[in-house]
Amino acid sequence: MSRHPSEQSLALMAGGELSGLRAWVTRRHAARCPECQRALAEFSVLREKVVAMAAAPQLSWNSLAAEMRANIRLGLEAGECVTEPPAEQGMFSLRALVACGSLAMLLVVGFFIEQPAPHIRDTKTPEAVLESSRSGIQVVEGSHALMLLNPGSPDVQYQASGSAMGARYVNSDTGQVTINNVYVQ
Repeated sequence: MSRHPSEQSLALMAGGELSGLRAWVTRRHAARCPECQRALAEFSVLREKVVAMAAAPQLSWNSLAAEMRANIRLGLEAGECVTEPPAEQGMFSLRALVACGSLAMLLVVGFFIEQPAPHIRDTKTPEAVLESSRSGIQVVEGSHALMLLNPGSPDVQYQASGSAMGARYVNSDTGQVTINNVYVQ
């Protein structure tokens, strides 16, 4: 055999647990190789030490069980004299107080978020007046006015009906028509 067997094979061989063809090949190699013979001897000594350490000491299980029972009784009796009586419960539990506090907080926050809108007195707004002038159509509401200006030419035609007024202007130079319609509501 040109190469050495693995440490695992040598350890199994030392314990007598290697079998078959592998055991035969390892045994033949170890017979001719002083290094593998030395490793086999070391594994054999180590195995004997492990077996000697694994032997359990003789125990008296009955005395061990009696000692455990006594310790358990002693522990239970010691626990009874140290435990405090349960605290008296108040009128409300902590959970109930936390729930009530949370509900109160939600109500306060909800009140501030959803405050009712203040009532504003309805003041009479001035009515809009639609009128035409020489320069265009204007809507006058109180002190404010909006005017659509048309060039001052004889080609502007005004029309009025109900709450609407219109102006039509034809530019004589370009022929373009401009129509303005104003509606008041």
